[in-house]
Formats: sequence, structure tokens, C-alpha cells
Amino acid sequence: MSELTSPTAVDAVGWPPARRGFQSRAGWHLASVASMHAVSDALFAGVYPLLPLIASDLHLSYGQVGAVKAILGGASALLQVPAGMLAETVGEHLLLAAGTGAVGLGLIAMAATATFIPLLIWTALAGIGGNTQHPVANALVSRLFGDARRPQAIGTLNFAGDIGKIAAPFIGGLGAYYYGWRGGVIALGITGLVFAVVYALAVPVTRGSVAQAMRDQFAASTPGAVTRHTLSIWHRDSWRVRAWGIRNPGAYGALTATGMLDAAARGAALALLPFVFDRASLTPAETSVAFAVLFGAGAAGKFLCGPLATRAGPTVTIMVTEIVTASGLILIPFAPKAAILWAILPFGFSLNGTSSVLYGLVAPFVDPDQRGRAYGLFYTSTLLATASAPVIYGAIADIVGLTGSFAVLGMITLAIVPLAHRWRRAFDGADHQAVNT
Repeated sequence: MSELTSPTAVDAVGWPPARRGFQSRAGWHLASVASMHAVSDALFAGVYPLLPLIASDLHLSYGQVGAVKAILGGASALLQVPAGMLAETVGEHLLLAAGTGAVGLGLIAMAATATFIPLLIWTALAGIGGNTQHPVANALVSRLFGDARRPQAIGTLNFAGDIGKIAAPFIGGLGAYYYGWRGGVIALGITGLVFAVVYALAVPVTRGSVAQAMRDQFAASTPGAVTRHTLSIWHRDSWRVRAWGIRNPGAYGALTATGMLDAAARGAALALLPFVFDRASLTPAETSVAFAVLFGAGAAGKFLCGPLATRAGPTVTIMVTEIVTASGLILIPFAPKAAILWAILPFGFSLNGTSSVLYGLVAPFVDPDQRGRAYGLFYTSTLLATASAPVIYGAIADIVGLTGSFAVLGMITLAIVPLAHRWRRAFDGADHQAVNT
């Protein structure tokens, strides 16, 4: 283990111990980044209840609606790795503000479209702006807090995102109630633009190389420690830092595969559930309430599954939540209108709860100064799964109907259960020891 990656060097807040002023500002940075996460997630989540209205106005099929969802999610995944790398050089806060502003502009432009292809183009712009949020915010927070506080901090960050998702249907739904789906996306877009400007003005912009900052701070806190010999140890023992910062590729890959299947279930469900609600005769207002309940239960899942994983173990927690998710996918299309709100409570809890456990387990596998790109790789993989799932299951729905599509999705989601056994073995023995070095 190199001196710069030792617990005494970087464990306190993800930076060397001498940087106590930075630690005292950790709460402020967490609050600001969490607020940005809430707004960013609200912008994306607010589009979902509007999909049936968009489909009706533009005469879109299930597959075309899936393509809109896929473009929104896929575009937000393509540049996650470059965004993480760029943040290491130019600073995280600037990218967070610029990205959210781009999402807002894309949503406003969507309102001016009258045909399918222009809709896809502006949807792609909105998606591109979303590339900065997850890898950059999680990398920043993971460095602000050490091992003991990191899971709670990352849980708070992701919980804030779900708070935004709860508010999103009301923001978009209110605009849609008065001005149709175009009013809904304009309301969402203006929200994003205004917050991006406020964030850019209120939060200090950080610049400079993260890796160099770590070495400089360690030199300041430990005079004489950073010598040519120390840096040779840094480069010799941490070849992974110069690449992706991944300490254990096997365990990291198992987590990523689990995340991709979990994300596919979530992406397809969110794209197609509005049509299940419509078939159950829910009004647009009732659909917005149903999504608010779904996202509220999801927020509770993200907030509580972390402590549950600490007590019961991550493998058991993931297996239980995925079994509940798969059961909901299979059964909810059969639920009557009166039972839907009750059925989506446990479904929403489990649908989003698993991701909270997975996100918290990424950081220990990645060196602190390159977490941006490693988180970017993880989120790129999961978001590509999120983006492709609506197209695949939308096409299946066009062929066999909504009920059949949800049944297939539920059965494939159950594949996470045997995968979790391999994921658990990756944490045992030498793999688990490697994570803690």
C-alpha cells in the first residue's frame, strides 16, 4: 500500500487529515450537491407522467415512446466517463451547473416540436446535460467523507434525488394541467435553468487536478513525506490510479452487472407504467399521484436499504428487494384501480432500494483521486441498460401486450438472485481483503 492511499493519509474526509477547513465545509458541499441532485432527477422524472400525453399528441407507438425514453437515458450515459475525467481537471461544481442548465434548455426545446424526429433531437440534448450529475456528484461526496460516514453521505445524496422525483410529477403535472404536455416540459425546463444559475452563483467554483491536490495536501500535512521515493511508490503500487482507479476488477464487474439488470428493470417499468395506469382508467392527475407515491416509496427505499444492508448484509438485502421488484412487475398489470396505489408502495421501495446499496459499494473499490471516471464507468453501464430496456420491452409490448412485457421483465429481473451469489463470493477471502487495503 502506498503512503498516499493509506487510511491515515486520506481516510478522514477522502483527503489528507490536515485539511480540516475542507472537512468543516463538507456539510455545505453535501447540501449544495444534494440540492443539485434533487433538481436534476426531478427534470428527468417529470417527463415520465407526460409520455402518454406526448404519445397521444404526436401519435407515437409504444416502441416510439420507448425510443424517447431510451434517448433521454442513453444520451445521459454516453459522456459520463469523459465528464468524470473532465471534473478531475476543471472542477466538479462548474460541470454540475452547466449540465443542469443544458437539461433545462433541452426540455424547453422539446415543447417546440411537432414531430417524432425533432422530439428525439431535443430529448438527446436534455440527456447530454445529465451526464455530469451522477459520476461527478458521487465522486465529490465520496472524497468529502471517510469510510465511516461515506455510506450515509452517499445515501443522503441519492435520497435527495428521490425527493426531486417526488416533486417532479407535480411540477410537470401542473404545467400539463393548464397548457398540455408542452407546458409541463417548459415548467420543468425553467426550473432547471433557474437552479443552474443560482447554483453557479452560490457555490464556489473549484478548479485544478484532483490527484495533484491530494499530493499537495499530503505534503502540507506531512512535511518531507512526499519525496521522489514516495512518488515512486505511488506510481509503482497504484498502476490502477493512472488507468481507472479500480482496485478489484472482479468485484467491480459483479457490482456493475447487478446494477445493469436492476437499472433495466427500473427503466422499462418507468417507461411503461403510465400505460398500465392508463389502462386501469387512472386520470392524468391520478397518474401523477401514483408516480409521486412510487417515487416517495423509492426515496424511502434508498434511505432505508443502506441501514438494512449494514444489518442483514448487502447480498441478502439485494436478493429480497429484487424478488419484491420482480413480483410487482408480474402482478401490478393485473391490479385493479383501487389496489394500484397500495401495490406500488412496496414495489417502489424495492425498485429504487437496490441501487442505494450498489452505489454505496462502489467507492471502496476505487482510489479517491479517480473516482469520477470509475463512477462514470459504472453509471455509463447502468444508464445504457436503463436506456435500452424501454426500447426492448416497448417492442415486446407491441407484440405480446403490456402484461406479457411486464411478465418477461419480471422473470429476467429474477436473474439478479443467482448473480448476487457470485457477487457475494467476490467479496469473500482475498477479494474482500483487497477492498480494504
